[in-house]
Amino acid sequence: MRPDEILSEKLARLKLQLETLKLHGHKFVEFTGDNNWIAKLGEQASGFAPALPAGSGELKDNVAVVTPGKASSGAGKIESVAKEVESCELCPLAKSRTNTVFGVGDAKARLMFIGEAPGRDEDLKGEPFVGRAGKLLTDMIKAMGYERGDVYIANIIKCRPPGNRNPEPAEVDNCEPYLKRQINIIKPEIICALGAVAAQTLLKTKTPISKLRGRFHQYQGAPLLPTFHPAYLLRNPSAKTEAWSDLQMIMEKLGLKIPDK
Repeated sequence: MRPDEILSEKLARLKLQLETLKLHGHKFVEFTGDNNWIAKLGEQASGFAPALPAGSGELKDNVAVVTPGKASSGAGKIESVAKEVESCELCPLAKSRTNTVFGVGDAKARLMFIGEAPGRDEDLKGEPFVGRAGKLLTDMIKAMGYERGDVYIANIIKCRPPGNRNPEPAEVDNCEPYLKRQINIIKPEIICALGAVAAQTLLKTKTPISKLRGRFHQYQGAPLLPTFHPAYLLRNPSAKTEAWSDLQMIMEKLGLKIPDK
């Protein structure tokens, strides 16, 4: 790789890091002086971790300096964000995971499903919803007239919590900026939140899923409809009727044909 290509790659990674830091609450100020610092930055960029934790000592007074229009230009490809997540060490889940579970599907999908967190099977494979609950989700997607690859599937949390426990608030806070960037890139027409944890986290509420489902809410500028998690439906098959009603609401909003009973 040529020196200019190495520099370009390092700068792209740094821009992604700065974007993540911004979403984590760090302040940014514009630098309008001499841009000769960019050449020097290439020599220093290799010292940055793929995902820089807050409070790591690399920032002064929690302020990062960037040139105008530079911070967001590197976040246009979802693959780049996925690579950044692979190297994330913002919380202890990084030590217990087998794989990160970023997301799967069409990066231009009209419909995005968001679940809670990876389980054992997902952690082993590095893909969301691949166990029994994943098979049911695939069947639900097909019932809507889609294939699994036509939609996008992700989770609130990108690493498996030990023992499949519910995510801790700090873990949600660490992962949410990545999820927001996924949504900003995909720009789905509708988001379907699977289960209480996903719905309550996205909507910042403690309202039970039974009261959240059945109507549209808003998240990141997109209509969001909560429904029951496929794992819950496996334990409570009688709730499938309500879940199918939720999916039909999504289908109607997307202009999809609803099959006759």
